[in-house]
Amino acid sequence: MPADTFQGLVASLVLSRLDYGNATLAGLPANLLSQLEAVMNAGARLILNANQREHITLLLRQLHWLCLLERITSKLATMMFQCVNGTAPRYLSADERRVADVPGRKHLRLAASSSLAMPATRRSTIGDRTFVVVAASIWNKLPQEIRSATSLPVFRRRLENSFFRLRLTLVK
Repeated sequence: MPADTFQGLVASLVLSRLDYGNATLAGLPANLLSQLEAVMNAGARLILNANQREHITLLLRQLHWLCLLERITSKLATMMFQCVNGTAPRYLSADERRVADVPGRKHLRLAASSSLAMPATRRSTIGDRTFVVVAASIWNKLPQEIRSATSLPVFRRRLENSFFRLRLTLVK
């Protein structure tokens, strides 16, 4: 079987299952996420015919794959970009509010940026894992250069490039 076909097969079987609904994985304990990431890493090693001792970051970079936590962050950031720009379904963007729209916060320096207000939650175990809390937190941590993208493809490209730039600095 040709290498490109094999890579496509593994990607379609492994990555599609990990990406399906991965926004619900945000905030899970690290031990549960590591089990899912081990499946993805095994797929990368299988494609590249690498052994267990090879560093997985280099293999993922060679395949141009994001690690699991980056995939989750990317999905949530993309969904929040759509909410902020009015292209997301109403049920997703109903609770999203900019800091400038919150009464009493209009004069803050933060109100001049595109930061989102973080809603208060009652339970840290459940409430802090809701879409509006996690996605707003991720959105507020993104650099202004990424948040100011004019279209979804530009936003995705800038976001992915920032992940790979960060990974390059960590590996060196």
